[in-house]
Amino acid sequence: MKAVVIRKFGDPGGLEVVDLPVPVPAAGQVRIATEAIGVGGVDAVIRRGTLAAYGFREGHLLGSEVAGVVTAVGEGVDASWAGRRVWAFTGLSGGYAEQAVAPVEEILALPDGLSGADAVTLGGSGVVAHFALDRARLAPGETVLVRGAAGSIGITAVQLAAGRAAGAVAVTTSSAERGARLRDLGATQVLGRSGDSGREAPPGFDVVIDVVGGPQLPLFLDRLNANGRYVAVGVVGGPPPADFGVRLMDAFRRSLSFATFSSDTVPGPDRQAVRSSQFTEAARGELRTVVHEVLPLERAALAHRAMDAGEVFGRVVLTP
Repeated sequence: MKAVVIRKFGDPGGLEVVDLPVPVPAAGQVRIATEAIGVGGVDAVIRRGTLAAYGFREGHLLGSEVAGVVTAVGEGVDASWAGRRVWAFTGLSGGYAEQAVAPVEEILALPDGLSGADAVTLGGSGVVAHFALDRARLAPGETVLVRGAAGSIGITAVQLAAGRAAGAVAVTTSSAERGARLRDLGATQVLGRSGDSGREAPPGFDVVIDVVGGPQLPLFLDRLNANGRYVAVGVVGGPPPADFGVRLMDAFRRSLSFATFSSDTVPGPDRQAVRSSQFTEAARGELRTVVHEVLPLERAALAHRAMDAGEVFGRVVLTP
């Protein structure tokens, strides 16, 4: 089967299309003929070699979420899954391929009316956005800033925050055109990437949801109101400065909170319940997904170049 692996860490030119054996599902797994493959920020972080210390090696098969039809089931898996269209989380590998395997507890049947591309745009990111807002304890009337709102996590977080009756939903983005699109999705204020803004933006925020991280993170900590909560859900801009906690201590009397959030810490059944609800809402048009572009699998490097250049609004999807 055709697949894409990291031949060399670094820029997208290190990705290579290869032929691999069709995987055989182990006990508790299913095999899926992919129709849509999500290209996520974590894929780019792994590709650059940033996570090599965590066991990722050159030769790694990228991809964590796919949609398609179950073609085989492993021992102990209900045979009725065969032939069904599903969304699946494959872990942190295995998705950039014509056939992928996933644990049966990490698959979800797709509702009628939801495309595979929409499923891989929402499946992982929607859960992160939902539980990050829960972790931040966003209450009606409070102000929230979504930093890095042009990706699939940010786009969903903007919609969910607006749906929770936030007093203001501010976003950071790189252009007026993107700002207009985010306003259409529920944003009420648009800031530049560094947090600069016009007079319309609140002076501070009760909650910050941060997909970016990177060296500017401390500047956004400074934007928190007293009792403000900051939740980091990604580091697509790289790690923050090692001493960023000094900012929290300097603001000791304002009772600020900083947390990281990974959906890995949410029990599987809770993740699947939220995901199922969001898929239903998306199929009905009540929750919007944004697919930036659909590309053939062999052009995965082009998808990564677009991400690295900051050109993607929503999610790029690959198809075999």
